[in-house]
Amino acid sequence: MDKQKKILESALQLFVEYGFHGTPTSKIASNAGVAAGTLFHYFKTKDELVINLYNRIKGELNTYVYSQIDNNDTVEAKFRTLFNHTLYWALKNNQEFYFIQQFHFSPHLASIPPDELVNQAKPHIELFEQAVREGILKPLPADLLLTLVGSHVYGLHQYLAKAGFDKKRESEVIDQAFEMIWDMITI
Repeated sequence: MDKQKKILESALQLFVEYGFHGTPTSKIASNAGVAAGTLFHYFKTKDELVINLYNRIKGELNTYVYSQIDNNDTVEAKFRTLFNHTLYWALKNNQEFYFIQQFHFSPHLASIPPDELVNQAKPHIELFEQAVREGILKPLPADLLLTLVGSHVYGLHQYLAKAGFDKKRESEVIDQAFEMIWDMITI
């Protein structure tokens, strides 16, 4: 396996288990089976490693979720697709999704340039703005709507990850949650 990939996998596992501050680079290197110098060959600092890992995972999530959207669908169907597939991806990739949450609530988030954060959320924001313009959603700022929905996604993921439902019940809960959130944000 590629050394850089081993380092990233080790970092993900340790950051989720011990947090950013509780995970020294020496532990990441040791867990990955590489020398500390090898880690620093790929990532100059631990912060750079954290940010690189976040960008990779966030990119994987966005690529997957956006590939599920049918541009011919209604706005509601597009929202449902984004909501459902974000949760399905999160449940399949628990560590990665937990890392995204951990990153969002850490000081590291401020290290991502604002234009990059906007770019990561751009398809979501554009969909919210379109829905507000069309009178489907309440006339609220798109970033507020995104925050409200995102918070529910994080919470629902935590609930489902702990509940241990079978796939049928999991799908039912996701559908019920979507309906409640859709009712909350629509006119």
